[in-house]
Amino acid sequence: MNTASAGSHRDGVGPLGPGHAPVKDPMKGLRGVMAGTLVMEAISLLLVLTVIGRIDQGLYWSPLRAGYVTVIGVAMVLLAFLLKQRWAMTANWVLQGLAVLGGLIVHPSMGIMALIFLAVWGYIWYLKGVIVERMRRGLLTTQHT
Repeated sequence: MNTASAGSHRDGVGPLGPGHAPVKDPMKGLRGVMAGTLVMEAISLLLVLTVIGRIDQGLYWSPLRAGYVTVIGVAMVLLAFLLKQRWAMTANWVLQGLAVLGGLIVHPSMGIMALIFLAVWGYIWYLKGVIVERMRRGLLTTQHT
């Protein structure tokens, strides 16, 4: 076994070394996944409007509740186009919190849906950390071509 190779494993760098910047930006693909997730969440959230309009003969329907759901849903669609901005993930987490809060304000079904998407966002956040760590260690294929 090559001692240089063994040393680099202990230092947390891959066997081929740190490599160069990836040819294809892996964060671009991740931003695409995040944009798609935001759009799917916005659609699911806007479908809450039909729930609050029909459940208990429209007992939960009010202009304030409908406006709350609509503003958050539209903001999610707009944010899907702005994910390159530094503040985008902070805005996303704020929207996630507002969606969960909607479960208390609007209808419990909105809160349940928001919690499911919150779990999805937690997993995406975990994947982002894995990608960044793999880039740092030089473990991406395109870093050695």
